[in-house]
Amino acid sequence: MINKPAQQQSSLAIEGLCFSYNGKKALDNVSFSVGSGECTVLLGPNGAGKSTLFSLITRLYDSHIGKLSLCGFDVKLQTRQALSKLGVVFQQTTLDLDLTVMQNLRYHAALHGMSGKLANQRIQEELERLSMYDRRLETVRQLNGGHKRRVEIARALLHKPALLLLDEPTVGLDVATRHSIVKHIHDLVSEHKLSVLWATHLIDEIYPTDQLVVLHQGQIKAKGEIEDILKATETSSINDAFKVLTQGEER
Repeated sequence: MINKPAQQQSSLAIEGLCFSYNGKKALDNVSFSVGSGECTVLLGPNGAGKSTLFSLITRLYDSHIGKLSLCGFDVKLQTRQALSKLGVVFQQTTLDLDLTVMQNLRYHAALHGMSGKLANQRIQEELERLSMYDRRLETVRQLNGGHKRRVEIARALLHKPALLLLDEPTVGLDVATRHSIVKHIHDLVSEHKLSVLWATHLIDEIYPTDQLVVLHQGQIKAKGEIEDILKATETSSINDAFKVLTQGEER
């Protein structure tokens, strides 16, 4: 396995994580970290275990072997403190389609205990970053897929999380919209030092500056800087390295 040096400060630390469905192992001794202000891409084919891992981080699933911590808080033992540091965009939309953009975001802000004034300030700030503020009074049902995804990203960032989880957020979107969202997230990492764990099977979403974790059949096959992974696999592209690490399985 290809390893990267340990991070001095981690927004997410995963150690020896194992999880099974009805006796079938979905994650097998998974260990890696996401450093503060770092974008880590979790790359794997469908069925690799990416969504299972996210479900454990967010406590949608509970029983597991190993340790998960967010900003030093144990996800299982200090759940409230840990999850307060987390923003999440799931693969499937979780917005209320019949509420307006503002109503959806205000509801989320209230769950985090924000005052109305602070909520409105944060909502305007995040929607303006995504060029969505002018559409704040529209119902979510009126929005196309790309605009819905922008609203979900804004919602995930309202409470200023230390770590943003993105579970294949660009699936089903057109190329231009995908690239716009990918750029926006990387801008947040570089300009605001946001930590990101981005699960995807799309290699063109990976930036050269990203950290990379390759997950295949529930096991980590490589983790670290892209240049080091290419060198270790004796390949010249992430696509070729991915094929080597997953024994040629198609994405």
